[in-house]
Amino acid sequence: MELKDRVAIITGAGRGIGREIAVKLANEGADIAIFELDKNSSIEAAKEISDLGRKALPVVVDVSNTKDVQEAVEKVYNFFGRLDILVNNAGITRDKLILRMQEIDWDLVLNVNLKSVFNCTKAAIRFMTKARWGRIVNISSIVGEMGNPGQVSYAASKAGIIGFTKTVAKEVAKRGITVNAVAPGFIDTPMTRALPEKTQAMLFDLIPLKRFGTPKDVAEAVFFLCSEKAEYITGQVINVNGGMYM
Repeated sequence: MELKDRVAIITGAGRGIGREIAVKLANEGADIAIFELDKNSSIEAAKEISDLGRKALPVVVDVSNTKDVQEAVEKVYNFFGRLDILVNNAGITRDKLILRMQEIDWDLVLNVNLKSVFNCTKAAIRFMTKARWGRIVNISSIVGEMGNPGQVSYAASKAGIIGFTKTVAKEVAKRGITVNAVAPGFIDTPMTRALPEKTQAMLFDLIPLKRFGTPKDVAEAVFFLCSEKAEYITGQVINVNGGMYM
């Protein structure tokens, strides 16, 4: 197992892509701390990890709240005795055209999607620095690179993650910590399945590989970046989009 006895924090790991990442890393030997705002989904995800034979710690935390995150990361370190991997996956959408977007929705998306990456990374890095080893993977998005009408707040937050990733990668490289981003394209999840059929068909036509991505596709990319095989990769954006954006 490539990640045997490593400890990973995964934000938004109670469902969807985050949960798939948690299961993948657990299958590769990692123990998992599940950062979730929803208590029930956090507990359910922790049980699934435990059933795989790995330790799991469900942590109810608002990742946009700096104090909450600091306390949560310390809880993880005290429980496991180490911290090796951080996957910043938590994210939300409040899609509207800019002329109709309310300030409260803009602030909410930027806080959950981007400020959380700052909060969790800053709190985790001090433990990784002590160990002189760490893997940080930030989940961005195809729209952070190409933009998308009606998603100005989401696109801005995901583009911000890319700039954050490249900068922090330069700051911590000499301490044995790599920082990369994964930018998924159109991934088959309950949220995307709710889109109108015409919209789904239009998006499908833009994908050269002629299939929608799956949470497993994203999880495999995250695992690779967390592994020793990626030890010479940092500051990069790995696109998982079927060729939809090149």
